[in-house]
Order: sequence, then structure tokens, then C-alpha cells
Amino acid sequence: MSALDTAQALALTRVIAVANDKGGVGKTTITANLGATLAREGYKILLVDLNRQANLADDLGYRDTEIDDQGAALLMSIMTGRTLQAVPVPGRDGLFVVPGGLDLTDLTGVMVGRVQQHGRDAMLTLAKALAPATAPYDLILIDTPPENTLLIDLALGAARWLLMPTKTDGGGLVGMRLLAQRYAIAREINPALALLGVVLFGTSRAATAIHRDVRTKVEQAFGIGASPVLTALVGHSEKVARDARELGLTAHELAAAAAAQPTWWETRRAGNSSSEPRISATASQVAADFDKLGLEILQLLAAAESGAQA
Repeated sequence: MSALDTAQALALTRVIAVANDKGGVGKTTITANLGATLAREGYKILLVDLNRQANLADDLGYRDTEIDDQGAALLMSIMTGRTLQAVPVPGRDGLFVVPGGLDLTDLTGVMVGRVQQHGRDAMLTLAKALAPATAPYDLILIDTPPENTLLIDLALGAARWLLMPTKTDGGGLVGMRLLAQRYAIAREINPALALLGVVLFGTSRAATAIHRDVRTKVEQAFGIGASPVLTALVGHSEKVARDARELGLTAHELAAAAAAQPTWWETRRAGNSSSEPRISATASQVAADFDKLGLEILQLLAAAESGAQA
């Protein structure tokens, strides 16, 4: 298996792997909401789901629909070298997905065999299946599973950029340090790979001292000046996170639904039960967080591309 050629490398310049070796740090939530936020603004976005749990299907509401193939097409593309086939996400113009799911359980075994046969160059398999599919899209986001180094390496082999969500607790930071090791190895076969930034997820917006401490730990893991913690962060809201996954709605969609629902007093006046589930108004704050994150990522990409052209 050979390295990427120039055309393939150029085709992957807008591919971002969203990764951390720890689960529960916001990878899928950020992938779903960032993709949907940018699609709302008129960009054409592709999401690639490498996770056998396929929580992206829950966050975007296509679980058990006709497009939910449980990762069968993705597995077949990687096994055969065929170009990845994306499908539109229902109800969301400009947003496309290559679904994940239980069929990806077999992918780890496939990649073990490929590595034994081709060495680390096997980690370019996804890159070669993805490169011919990128032309229609402004941005491609790869959602990665936790604690599966082979599939994380596949994503890093296909990406130009690494976006790393983390919580400020010890587990998220340990996952970040483990990923730093995979990042260093991945750059040996994909030297174009660079760290776009670290996103603080599920944190208090006011915890500035904690945020500074995380920045220091990021620099220790990746090198001083090489690992910016992005200014934009995603604040904590357990109710919004639960509603999003249960209802298959993004933060912006939850915010719109919350604004449209009757007030608590109107509900009581109408004689409805006060225990009727309500969507938290905090969804609008989380939606604003994703607006800021999307804008900052676009600015970082534009600056990097301008510098490369210069």
C-alpha cells in the first residue's frame, strides 16, 4: 500500500478528525452540532461516523430510518477501496453522513489484518476511500470511537486537522495525553496532519482558572505553542444534552422548540400537568456556543490556508 499522492492529499485539506481517547467528552455532540450549525449557514458538510455505537444517528434523529445501514457501506468501502458513499441527513439541507453502526465491529479485525500485511501504511485506507468523495463538501468531520486505537489511527490518517474535545476532569485529560501519542505516530504516515485546537466541553463558562490549567496541560502534551485551547467552548447543560439525544435534535433546534413552547404559566392555566416535559431555555446558550465554535474553526482554517498560499 503506497502513500497518498498529491491529488489525494489536496482532496483531504478540509477533513477534521474529532477525537479523544476518552469517551463522554463531547466528540459526537460536537460533530453533530458543528456540522448542523455550518449547514444552517449554507455550507455543505459531510460527517463520517466511525463509531459502532453510532450515537450520531441519535443526535441527528436518523436511528432506524432508511439511511441507517449500521455502517455496512462504510465497512464495504474500507474493505474494497471503493469511494465512500454519503447520504443526506433527513430534514437538514446541506448535511450529509456516512453512517456508522454495529457492522463496524468487524472493522477492527479487518484493520488488524491490513496492518500485518502492509504495516502502518494500512492506516491510509480510509483516506484513500474518502479522498474521491470530498469535492462537493466545504468541510468533512470524522467522528471517532473512544479507546480503539486502530480506528482512531484510521481517522488521523485521513485528516488534515485534529479537533480534540475534552472535559476539564482527569479522565478527559488522560484521554488527551493518550491521543497525543497516537497523533505523533500518525504524523509519520500523514505528515500534513496538524492540531486545529482543543475544545473544552461540558464546562462552566466562568471557570477561567480551570481553563488556564487545562491549557497548560495541553501544552505539556503537544508542545508549547502547538496546541491552542480554542476561545469557544461548549458549556454544561445536562438537560439540553439529554433532550438532544432523546429527541434527535441539535442545540439550535432545541432552542427553537423551547422558544415556541407555551410558558409554564400558560401550561398551568390551560390545566395541563406541571410535570409535562419541557425543553430547557438553556438550549439557546448551548446553540450560541456552537455558533462561536463554528466561526472560530472557519477563521482558523482560513488563516491556515492563507498562510499556506503565501
